[in-house]
Amino acid sequence: MANKTKISFRTQCIHTGNGIDKETGAIRRPLTMANSYRLPEDSSTLDWSDPNQLVYTRNTSANQTYLQEKLAALEGGEDCVVLSTGVAALAGVFFTFLDKDSHIICSNVSYVAVYRLLNEYFPDKYGVETTLIDTGNLDDIKKALRPNTKIIHIETPGNPTTRISDIAEIGKIAQSIGALLTVDSTFASPFLQKPLELGADLIIHSLTKYINGHGDAMGGAVIGRKELIDQIKRQAMVNLGGAISPFNAWLIMRGVVTLPLRMKQHSESAMKVAQFLEGHPSVDFVAYPGLESHPQHEIAKKQMSMYSGVLSFGLKGDVDTHNQFVNSLELIVPAVSIGHDESLIVYTGPNDERNHFYPDEFKNGHLRFSIGLEEADDIIADLKQALERCGL
Repeated sequence: MANKTKISFRTQCIHTGNGIDKETGAIRRPLTMANSYRLPEDSSTLDWSDPNQLVYTRNTSANQTYLQEKLAALEGGEDCVVLSTGVAALAGVFFTFLDKDSHIICSNVSYVAVYRLLNEYFPDKYGVETTLIDTGNLDDIKKALRPNTKIIHIETPGNPTTRISDIAEIGKIAQSIGALLTVDSTFASPFLQKPLELGADLIIHSLTKYINGHGDAMGGAVIGRKELIDQIKRQAMVNLGGAISPFNAWLIMRGVVTLPLRMKQHSESAMKVAQFLEGHPSVDFVAYPGLESHPQHEIAKKQMSMYSGVLSFGLKGDVDTHNQFVNSLELIVPAVSIGHDESLIVYTGPNDERNHFYPDEFKNGHLRFSIGLEEADDIIADLKQALERCGL
């Protein structure tokens, strides 16, 4: 196939980055576990830190390059760098593009490692100035701009609030001052949302979640313009050692094949579950972008094709009630992470250090619920029996 960029998303998930193995004729790229590659006959002029040449697996590996090709195509980016975890990808972006005394604007409720990096480590170690705000509010973003603002970083949908930030409008704000807009699109995946098309400069994914989809491998990715990705490769991968293992890259490559099918099922089931929970008298609130009650539902409709498989909710009860409910579940697994084949739930109580940033309904604690690939009716039945056992 001459031009794989012109084929459909679903077909790209299967074919891009794949090929016939020249040695064996295998129709799937093999797992190459070598940490070193044969040097050219004349290595006197070799760039030993070249992240685009197979020399040493800390620089790049064969399986990593295949996965990078696939992810860049799925997001419509010029290039991609794959790293060991989603946090490594996030830290790599911040390390590469935040200089001493620069300023970053970030969603005030975000993945906890982002909160640590930007609220503690980068300010304390490097003098980076951080403004944490509700990035769903465009006026707040404009007011937070400074002459030294280098990055506006958003999660959309946000973790765990499912807050939606308007990528296109924030992209215009960032462009007006020459800042980068970086978007953590993990909750959406490339199937539901295309931030580069909406004006983002870089997209970040925890590949551990939906893109892998099987709960058995860790990885992170950044996709965008080649000039930006090359900088991340040299600084955050080669010289900070954030490279992904070949085996994890191979596993994630396998997982991507079914991404469109899985995301459709996750999203359809999550909508049914969200509607059930919203209608239950013992449920205090439900936060899911697909519900009309969601405060950013209209923005979600504009920039997402479906609404993903993560929702948050709270019960009309105290900490003990929430814990009893979680421990009464039989099918749904109490565990962190999202995007697995099985449904996962985690309870965060009101003592979370970021609690003052949460919307009011979250402040008494909340349940983050990642809807798996089980039949939606079975998921709902498990919720019902757990609620009944709690007297709710």
